[in-house]
Amino acid sequence: MPDTRYVFVTGGVTSSLGKGIISASLAKLLQARGFSVTIQKLDPYINIDPGTLNPYEHGECFVTDDGAETDLDLGHYERFSNTRTSQANNITTGRIYQSVIEKERRGDYLGETVQVIPHITDEIKYRIKLLGTQGDYDFVITEIGGTVGDIESLPYIEAVRQLRWEMGHRTLVVHLTLVPYLSAAGELKTKPTQHSVKTLLESGVQPDVIVCRTEHPLNDNIREKIALFCNVESSSVIESIDAWSIYQVPLLMLKERLDLEVLRKMGIPEPGEPELLNWEEFLDKLRNPAHKVRIGLVGKYVELKDAYKSILESFIHAGTVHQCKVEVVMIHSEEVERLGTEHFLHDLDGIVVAPGFGERGIEGKIRSITYVRERGIPFLGICLGMQCAVVEFARNVLGLEGAHSKEMNPRTPYPVIDIMEAQKKISTKGGTMRLGAYPCRIVEGTLAHRIYGADLISERHRHRYEFNNRFLADFEKAGMIASGINPKEDLVEIVEIPSHPWFVGIQFHPEYRSTVASPHPLFAGLVEAALRYRQGRRPAEGSSPEA
Repeated sequence: MPDTRYVFVTGGVTSSLGKGIISASLAKLLQARGFSVTIQKLDPYINIDPGTLNPYEHGECFVTDDGAETDLDLGHYERFSNTRTSQANNITTGRIYQSVIEKERRGDYLGETVQVIPHITDEIKYRIKLLGTQGDYDFVITEIGGTVGDIESLPYIEAVRQLRWEMGHRTLVVHLTLVPYLSAAGELKTKPTQHSVKTLLESGVQPDVIVCRTEHPLNDNIREKIALFCNVESSSVIESIDAWSIYQVPLLMLKERLDLEVLRKMGIPEPGEPELLNWEEFLDKLRNPAHKVRIGLVGKYVELKDAYKSILESFIHAGTVHQCKVEVVMIHSEEVERLGTEHFLHDLDGIVVAPGFGERGIEGKIRSITYVRERGIPFLGICLGMQCAVVEFARNVLGLEGAHSKEMNPRTPYPVIDIMEAQKKISTKGGTMRLGAYPCRIVEGTLAHRIYGADLISERHRHRYEFNNRFLADFEKAGMIASGINPKEDLVEIVEIPSHPWFVGIQFHPEYRSTVASPHPLFAGLVEAALRYRQGRRPAEGSSPEA
């Protein structure tokens, strides 16, 4: 829209300061004041998308409804704003260069020498402004990955400089930096912030607002010093002190008047008070739980929390539904293979077997499922976790010795999980999976139907292998039923065991849909089941949870 404002969030000194959380918090505050907002992430890496990146390199790969494999920060954007994102919300250097090269090959540049300026920067500016035209947005908040001074970030900073020149008061730059505390001196130090802003100025960009990450409060002298040396007003120096939860950050930014400072700088009249009652109630439940459960997360990347970021956040959302603190116990599936299931699972109230790819740790996941199936412990299997549940049932209930997924064992005599027919002739990685939102019809009278309270749902996928329908009749006869089916392609989406108190396997990724405003019913259902299991096992430890 012609009146859309563009806010750019840059970072300095070090990575992992929380640009994504600050961006999402600003979006939440503007949204609470009645503005329509969307957020975009510009990633400097040359990969087309993070779909083929190792989780150790980049953490979780987040998937949108339209099938884009994106940066995990888009998950924060959705969880805070309750607004769906798309491919347009995540741009990489690889995608920018790919587009420019394709245009050059088509002759779009009429034989010009293709250069970083203007062709790469023009493409970046086009992608930034395109998002503003795709919806009736008052604000587009664009986070630039990395830190100022990085070679790979320079084209993005230059694009911001040009947009500020072209669009004037419709643009604003928020710069996030670090004010470290030196315990030996007993002082906060502003020099890293000064150097960070100086580096940004060398690229021709003057920040309008400086957000300072700090472990200790900023006093007036510190604020005035930063303002003086960084060419901003003291009211534009915002304290971002360490919070007990990322969900507290919007309220901390409200107290610091970050949103009002942005509006003032952009010449927008101050609106009424923000509507944050539901957010405050969520935080109150999060901070003051009445119950507690311990749920194990069995996976092969558990030493890296960002690999399962959306799952961990989904349990935070689901816990507040039942006023319950969910302690997620990270369990390495390879360690289960080495030390046994009893060592890790004996004192848990529920288990999630995580998604993933590859054979490493797979037997530990399968053994964990045997343990919870035989003992009636609540279980949720996500994507590969669901496939492991199918393999476990085939081996130990149907008696199909050697049953497996063809991903793990191409020569298995019983391929209960097989590659999608459409993918059998594709060998190139990236963009070859079943990605994005697909419909699922749920069978009435099943646990899945009670959880969702709906006949037809839509969930996001990221996989290539499926339940092999050739074995479906045998499974259902033995007690594992398909309670959710893709209506178009007849693919099994949900399996469950009706004789078990709470045993659900899902081919999709519900964690991508959970937000503060809309906790996902599958995670809420698992927490409720875990509370019941804990009460039955330890009746003296707490009152009965609400149904």
